[in-house]
Amino acid sequence: MTIVPSATGTPSDQGVGPLLRAWREQRRVSQLELALRADSSARHISFVETGRSRPSEEMVLRLAEHLEVPVRERNALLLAAGYAPRYPETPLDDPALDAVREGIERLIQGYEPYPALVFDAAYHVVAANRGITMLLDGVPEALLRPPLNTMRLTLHPEGLAPRIRNLREWRGHLLEQMRRQIALRRSERLRELYEEVAAYPVPEASEDGDPQPAGSVPYFALPMRIEHEGRTLSFISSTSTFNTPMDVTVAELAIETFLPADPATAKYLHTLVP
Repeated sequence: MTIVPSATGTPSDQGVGPLLRAWREQRRVSQLELALRADSSARHISFVETGRSRPSEEMVLRLAEHLEVPVRERNALLLAAGYAPRYPETPLDDPALDAVREGIERLIQGYEPYPALVFDAAYHVVAANRGITMLLDGVPEALLRPPLNTMRLTLHPEGLAPRIRNLREWRGHLLEQMRRQIALRRSERLRELYEEVAAYPVPEASEDGDPQPAGSVPYFALPMRIEHEGRTLSFISSTSTFNTPMDVTVAELAIETFLPADPATAKYLHTLVP
């Protein structure tokens, strides 16, 4: 699958019109459809995109909302239109985000003994519970130095990759997830991470995969099947984000939880994490 090219230039040299047009075309929305959504006219949308009309701050935000532009990029659109950024980017350790941090910690700790972690837009781990720590047993110290990166930890040939019994399937899922994020955020930092992890060699032991045992529970979604102390554990992952975030940092946080995909995995986890 071809990755959508990252945005070039800066708000000051592109202007808001070309940036909005790029987002509209990426979302495959016509000028008329966008105008109807934003209670405007196709003529006005055209004038904005060509620079013949300067949109109001309200219009920039309205168009960005209907184009599902990420919060960070909404600030870039506002700057390109000559307005101040609307959304702050508060460091996660700032006292203003105490409630967010505490809520996240309670959530992932309450999910134990099942694994759960929180990562940012660059897939850096900002919090993890004991279930994740259990899965990382034996990973080399070099990969565990901050900032931990969930993609590197999973796909590096010295990380979890040799233990994942269906690595080719799971690797394909993760790389596709990254491609979608690159298309959504148009982030050069994400592109560089993608190119790095996509180039990792696939351990030979995983080439043929690990057949699903006869009589096992049928999966309702693609599982990650990972070996731990001689057992194969199966997990279905789910990712959650915050609704209507008003801060760039919060908007880019994601909470990933791993649900046991079969009774044997659930039973085993309860014996490990009391």
